[in-house]
Amino acid sequence: MLVRNVMSSPVITATAETTIRGAAEKMRANGVGALPVLQDYRPIGIVTDRDIVIHALAARGFALGPDTRIEDIITPNVITCFGDQDASEAATLMGEIRIRRLLVIDRSGAAVGMLSIGDIAEHVSEELAGQALGEISEARAGDIPN
Repeated sequence: MLVRNVMSSPVITATAETTIRGAAEKMRANGVGALPVLQDYRPIGIVTDRDIVIHALAARGFALGPDTRIEDIITPNVITCFGDQDASEAATLMGEIRIRRLLVIDRSGAAVGMLSIGDIAEHVSEELAGQALGEISEARAGDIPN
């Protein structure tokens, strides 16, 4: 099954100028945990709910206010897949890279959707999604200090 047949679309996005508050409100309103950050329709980064908590609140002692632009907290390297790619390949990539979401782009590089572990479980294979999630969780468990 192709990624474009199981991804969430349209993709909910932000720009580098979006504020932390604006990103959080957009996530809440749309029930998403990540926003690709676009410039001229091309991804330049991604911001997640975790980024907001870890980088904007916890790590900086609340030094970044809600009106700070998200360009200060985005992850610049966005992992992507193509809409015409097989969903099982995308799931394998998620497990290898240890991420729960992939930005889906078309062959010109424009953002067209998001693919999550949940999308794979619901539309492709629970077993495949479970394998990817197992790899992600295994890596996270190794990150926890004793």
